Amino acid sequence: MRLLITGGAGFLGARLARTLLARGQLANQPITELVLADQVAPPADLVADPRVHVKTGPLLDHCQALQHEAMDGVFHLASAVSGECETDFDLGLRSNLDSTRALLDALRARVQQAGAAPTRLVFSSSIAVFGPDDAVPLPDVVHDDTLCTPQTSYGIHKHICEHLVADYTRKGFIDGRSARLMTVTTRPGKPNGAASSFFSGIIREPLAGMEAICPVPPTLTHSVSSPRATVEGLIAVFECSREAYGGRTAMNLPGLNVSVQQMLDALEAVAGPEVRARVRFQPDEAIIGIVSRWAKATTAKRANALGLVAEKNFEDIIRQYIADAQAGPNAAEALRGLTAR
Repeated sequence: MRLLITGGAGFLGARLARTLLARGQLANQPITELVLADQVAPPADLVADPRVHVKTGPLLDHCQALQHEAMDGVFHLASAVSGECETDFDLGLRSNLDSTRALLDALRARVQQAGAAPTRLVFSSSIAVFGPDDAVPLPDVVHDDTLCTPQTSYGIHKHICEHLVADYTRKGFIDGRSARLMTVTTRPGKPNGAASSFFSGIIREPLAGMEAICPVPPTLTHSVSSPRATVEGLIAVFECSREAYGGRTAMNLPGLNVSVQQMLDALEAVAGPEVRARVRFQPDEAIIGIVSRWAKATTAKRANALGLVAEKNFEDIIRQYIADAQAGPNAAEALRGLTAR
C-alpha cells in the first residue's frame, strides 16, 4: 500500500506517520511506501525509514506530478491555520482551497485518464466550521448535523473543502471522508499561528518552567482532543467501510468538552500549584473575537458508532503529553518546570 500524507512534516502529520509505520499496515494491507509532503522536511527519524519518501515545497507544486503517481490512500492534513488565514487572506485561499482542489483533481485524473480505482482520502476538517450567525444561532452543543455557519476564513475554507470532497466522492473520482478535528492539545514545540494555540501553550509552557499567557477568560469552554485520540480517529475513518461512515457529509471526531478553568485545575492536579501559577490571564481581543465564535461543546454520534470516544478527563490528556515528552529527545527541557517540583 502506498500512502500520501499532506502536511506530513507537521506535528499531527508526523505523529500519524509514526503510528502508521509502527503498525505496518492500514485496512489490512501492508504499508510499502509513505509519501510525506510538506513545506519543510519531516523529522529525521521519519526520513531515515526506508519506507518514507519526501516531497518538500508547496503542495500546489506537486499536484501535477501526483496525476501520474498511484496512491492507495491519502490523509490530507496540510492547511494554513486560523490566525494565518485572518491576517493573510490570499495565503489562506492558496493553501487551503487551491491546494485542496489541485490535489482532488490529481486524484480525479487517475480515475478518468488512467482508469485507476478511486483513491480513499481522509480530509482533516475542523470544529471551526461551526459558528454563530444572526440568522442561525449557534446551539450550546453542536452535533454532526448542526448547520455549519463558520465565522472565520479558516472555517469557511474547511467547510468548502468538505463539500468538494463530498462532490468528488459523489462523482466517483475519490472515496472521500471528512473528519472534523477538535482542537488538538497538548502540542509540543513552539506556538503556531492558530488562534487556538494557547490551548496547548497554557499547559506546555508551565510544564517547561515558563510563564504562559492565556488570552481568553477562564469561563470559555471548548472541545479538545489529545494527539493520540486524534490520530486514532483519522485512521478509524480511513479504515471504516463506506456504509459504516454513512453518507458523504463530514463527521465530528470525539472531543472532551472542557473550560479553560477546568484545564488549569487539571494542570494543578497533575503538576502542582506552582506549575499552575505560571499561567497569567491577559485578554487579547483578536483571539477572543475568533475563539468565542467557535462551538462551546460537541457530540460525535457517528464517530462513536465507529468505536471512537473522547478522553474521560483533561488530566489524562496532560499525562499523555508528559509521557510523550519523557520518551522524546528533549524531555529535560520540555518538563523543566515539572522536574523542579
